[in-house]
Amino acid sequence: MNSTTIALSRTPHGPTTVRGDSAAGISQARQAARAFTDRLTPAPCPDRADTFVLVVSELVTNALRHGGGTFTLRLNAHPDAIEVAVDDDGPQLPRMRTPDRTGAGGGFGWPMVNHLARTTAITRRAAGGKTVTALLPR
Repeated sequence: MNSTTIALSRTPHGPTTVRGDSAAGISQARQAARAFTDRLTPAPCPDRADTFVLVVSELVTNALRHGGGTFTLRLNAHPDAIEVAVDDDGPQLPRMRTPDRTGAGGGFGWPMVNHLARTTAITRRAAGGKTVTALLPR
């Protein structure tokens, strides 16, 4: 399919949604995350904005790789945090595992997300699949 859809809100703190099914979708998700942090008032410090983009990139990449090949990303701002939520259709839940240091098998992303986020949650959806949510400090 190779399509990506972005819905940017018109309000400074309104939600942003990105749907994707390809590597191009990952790039669009990163761009949307950067635009989202750029619209926040007060703006997060550059390190926190970079961390936010990194977590978005990791979660949508994992959704494409392990979650059925499509994702829906939702970004939302709260007074003291920024929320990242990624839906995918895969039944497999993220798990901590020993990273493959040869570079062939991954295993670095989910521990990194858990280290960077204030909290993470995984919710199974009634229609199938799951939502992975990370809350990051603003």
